[in-house]
Amino acid sequence: MSATVDIPQSIKDSLRKFRFARRNAGSAAIVIKINKAKLIMEEVEQFDNISIEELAEELPENSPRYVVLSYELEHKDGRKSFPLVLINWAPVSSEIGLLTLHASALLNFQNTADVSKVIEVRDGPEGLTKEAIDTKLLH
Repeated sequence: MSATVDIPQSIKDSLRKFRFARRNAGSAAIVIKINKAKLIMEEVEQFDNISIEELAEELPENSPRYVVLSYELEHKDGRKSFPLVLINWAPVSSEIGLLTLHASALLNFQNTADVSKVIEVRDGPEGLTKEAIDTKLLH
Protein backbone atom coordinates (compact mmCIF):
# COMPACT_ATOMS: atom_id res chain seq x y z
CA MET A 1 0.00 0.00 0.00
CA SER A 2 1.46 3.35 -0.95
CA ALA A 3 0.85 6.41 1.15
CA THR A 4 -0.49 9.54 -0.51
CA VAL A 5 1.62 11.81 1.68
CA ASP A 6 5.12 11.06 2.90
CA ILE A 7 5.92 11.31 6.60
CA PRO A 8 9.63 12.19 6.81
CA GLN A 9 11.86 10.66 9.49
CA SER A 10 12.23 14.08 11.17
CA ILE A 11 8.46 14.13 11.86
CA LYS A 12 8.57 10.55 13.17
CA ASP A 13 11.43 11.53 15.48
CA SER A 14 9.56 14.63 16.71
CA LEU A 15 6.43 12.56 17.36
CA ARG A 16 8.39 9.94 19.29
CA LYS A 17 10.16 12.59 21.38
CA PHE A 18 6.84 14.35 22.02
CA ARG A 19 5.12 11.10 22.94
CA PHE A 20 7.67 10.14 25.56
CA ALA A 21 8.16 13.57 27.12
CA ARG A 22 7.32 13.46 30.82
CA ARG A 23 4.49 15.80 31.67
CA ASN A 24 3.03 16.58 35.06
CA ALA A 25 1.04 19.72 34.33
CA GLY A 26 -0.75 21.40 31.46
CA SER A 27 -1.38 20.33 27.89
CA ALA A 28 1.17 20.24 25.09
CA ALA A 29 0.72 19.96 21.34
CA ILE A 30 2.65 19.32 18.16
CA VAL A 31 1.08 20.69 14.96
CA ILE A 32 1.67 19.04 11.57
CA LYS A 33 0.57 20.22 8.11
CA ILE A 34 0.72 18.78 4.62
CA ASN A 35 2.83 20.54 2.02
CA LYS A 36 0.54 20.01 -0.96
CA ALA A 37 3.18 20.78 -3.59
CA LYS A 38 5.69 18.24 -2.21
CA LEU A 39 3.13 15.76 -0.79
CA ILE A 40 5.07 15.66 2.45
CA MET A 41 4.19 16.36 6.09
CA GLU A 42 5.90 19.24 7.86
CA GLU A 43 6.04 20.24 11.51
CA VAL A 44 4.49 23.67 12.02
CA GLU A 45 5.06 24.24 15.71
CA GLN A 46 5.19 22.69 19.18
CA PHE A 47 3.46 24.18 22.18
CA ASP A 48 4.16 23.43 25.80
CA ASN A 49 1.69 24.14 28.60
CA ILE A 50 -0.94 25.65 26.30
CA SER A 51 -4.66 25.94 27.00
CA ILE A 52 -7.09 24.39 24.53
CA GLU A 53 -8.53 27.83 23.79
CA GLU A 54 -5.04 29.23 23.05
CA LEU A 55 -4.33 26.25 20.81
CA ALA A 56 -7.59 26.80 18.91
CA GLU A 57 -6.55 30.42 18.27
CA GLU A 58 -3.14 29.31 16.90
CA LEU A 59 -4.66 27.00 14.27
CA PRO A 60 -5.56 28.40 10.82
CA GLU A 61 -9.25 28.86 10.04
CA ASN A 62 -8.94 27.76 6.41
CA SER A 63 -6.30 25.04 6.39
CA PRO A 64 -6.35 21.52 7.85
CA ARG A 65 -3.81 20.35 10.46
CA TYR A 66 -3.05 17.26 12.49
CA VAL A 67 -2.55 18.13 16.15
CA VAL A 68 -1.12 15.55 18.51
CA LEU A 69 -2.18 16.70 21.94
CA SER A 70 -0.91 15.56 25.31
CA TYR A 71 -3.97 16.58 27.28
CA GLU A 72 -4.20 17.18 31.03
CA LEU A 73 -7.38 15.30 31.88
CA GLU A 74 -8.91 15.61 35.32
CA HIS A 75 -11.03 12.62 36.27
CA LYS A 76 -14.11 12.81 38.49
CA ASP A 77 -12.18 11.19 41.36
CA GLY A 78 -9.49 13.89 41.21
CA ARG A 79 -6.84 11.84 39.41
CA LYS A 80 -4.98 13.42 36.50
CA SER A 81 -3.89 11.64 33.37
CA PHE A 82 -2.22 12.84 30.18
CA PRO A 83 -3.78 10.92 27.28
CA LEU A 84 -2.48 11.49 23.77
CA VAL A 85 -5.22 12.63 21.43
CA LEU A 86 -5.12 13.33 17.70
CA ILE A 87 -7.12 16.39 16.77
CA ASN A 88 -8.10 16.26 13.13
CA TRP A 89 -8.40 19.99 12.47
CA ALA A 90 -10.32 20.21 9.18
CA PRO A 91 -12.22 23.51 8.93
CA VAL A 92 -15.00 23.41 6.33
CA SER A 93 -13.62 26.64 4.81
CA SER A 94 -10.43 24.81 3.71
CA GLU A 95 -9.63 24.25 0.05
CA ILE A 96 -11.37 21.03 -1.07
CA GLY A 97 -8.23 19.50 -2.63
CA LEU A 98 -6.27 20.01 0.57
CA LEU A 99 -9.11 18.60 2.72
CA THR A 100 -9.24 15.51 0.51
CA LEU A 101 -5.48 15.03 0.75
CA HIS A 102 -5.63 15.61 4.52
CA ALA A 103 -8.42 13.04 4.91
CA SER A 104 -6.59 10.45 2.78
CA ALA A 105 -3.43 10.74 4.91
CA LEU A 106 -5.19 10.76 8.30
CA LEU A 107 -5.06 7.02 9.01
CA ASN A 108 -1.39 6.76 8.04
CA PHE A 109 -0.57 9.73 10.29
CA GLN A 110 -2.68 8.33 13.14
CA ASN A 111 -0.83 5.01 12.93
CA THR A 112 2.58 6.74 12.74
CA ALA A 113 1.74 8.94 15.74
CA ASP A 114 0.39 5.84 17.53
CA VAL A 115 -2.69 7.63 18.85
CA SER A 116 -5.95 5.72 19.21
CA LYS A 117 -8.33 8.57 20.09
CA VAL A 118 -9.21 10.98 17.26
CA ILE A 119 -11.30 14.11 17.74
CA GLU A 120 -12.68 15.70 14.57
CA VAL A 121 -12.93 19.49 14.56
CA ARG A 122 -14.62 21.00 11.51
CA ASP A 123 -16.12 24.20 12.88
CA GLY A 124 -12.96 26.10 13.77
CA PRO A 125 -12.06 27.46 17.23
CA GLU A 126 -15.66 27.10 18.48
CA GLY A 127 -15.36 23.34 18.06
CA LEU A 128 -12.08 23.03 19.95
CA THR A 129 -12.79 23.67 23.63
CA LYS A 130 -11.81 22.04 26.91
CA GLU A 131 -15.46 21.02 27.39
CA ALA A 132 -15.59 19.32 23.98
CA ILE A 133 -12.41 17.34 24.67
CA ASP A 134 -13.44 16.42 28.22
CA THR A 135 -16.81 15.21 26.89
CA LYS A 136 -15.15 12.99 24.29
CA LEU A 137 -12.52 11.57 26.66
CA LEU A 138 -14.56 11.06 29.83
CA HIS A 139 -17.50 9.24 28.20
